[in-house]
Amino acid sequence: MEIADLKTLEAVARHGSMNRAAVELHTVQSNVTARIRSLEESLGVVLFQRHARGVTATPAAERLLPFAGRIRRLLAEAQAAARDDGDPNGQLQLGGLETTTALRLAPLLSLFAKTYPQVRLVISAGTTAGLSREVVACGLDGAFVAGPINHPDLVQETMFTEELVMVTSPSIRSLRALANVGDVKTIVFQMGCSYRLRLEAILAEMGMIAAKPLEFGSLDTIVSCVAAGVGVTLLPRGVVAAAAKAGKVAIHRLPPEQARVQTVFIRRRDGYVSSALTAFLDIARNGGALREAA
Repeated sequence: MEIADLKTLEAVARHGSMNRAAVELHTVQSNVTARIRSLEESLGVVLFQRHARGVTATPAAERLLPFAGRIRRLLAEAQAAARDDGDPNGQLQLGGLETTTALRLAPLLSLFAKTYPQVRLVISAGTTAGLSREVVACGLDGAFVAGPINHPDLVQETMFTEELVMVTSPSIRSLRALANVGDVKTIVFQMGCSYRLRLEAILAEMGMIAAKPLEFGSLDTIVSCVAAGVGVTLLPRGVVAAAAKAGKVAIHRLPPEQARVQTVFIRRRDGYVSSALTAFLDIARNGGALREAA
């Protein structure tokens, strides 16, 4: 089994098509088909079921894919470690919640980019569940997510502490008034967002049954819908402070046990901590301390 076999396996599984995998790998379909067939013969298992629309990964392929990602990442880390001498350089792939990126990371990313221009910084936004999976699968060097995280392959470090607030339209003056609304629609990020789960729990404690949530991938869209009275959401105070000051939304304080949430940085326990990642975390720790002191 060669690294090219694993790259081909991942590409075919990702696209569900030998042809589209060939385009990604800059080769022809016959080469991809031959490599997959050779891999199947060497392993003695069928990796893909062929059908008219393309291919579907078999359970054997699904079991192999995590190892393919880890092996590919391990080789990349070995190369990076050999070259990791002197000033931070190379590529650093990080993830973050959209709220964390908007509230906390933007100034840190700007400072890091100016301080270490030789590092190619790539940022991906997502939910806590989705970003955690990406880190476990070695798709990201690390990510900022809502903690705590309990996973045997991950280590975590608390970076920031946020205050969550209930966000409603300005017409709702208090949580008591919200409780009198009856059924309320929640406006949230995609499934896997920890704020969404906490919002549902808070509403349940208030004796409210939330209607089927509206899911959006954009923070601005969520705030706009809340401002229009479509529903309610739960977000860090700093994210909606400007909208509340402008009178677009109303924010409502929650009891400390419901409001406080930690943003943690996660990375693989066995992952290589490059000089670029070390430098970024140093900036994040200092920036986080300064912001909390303020």
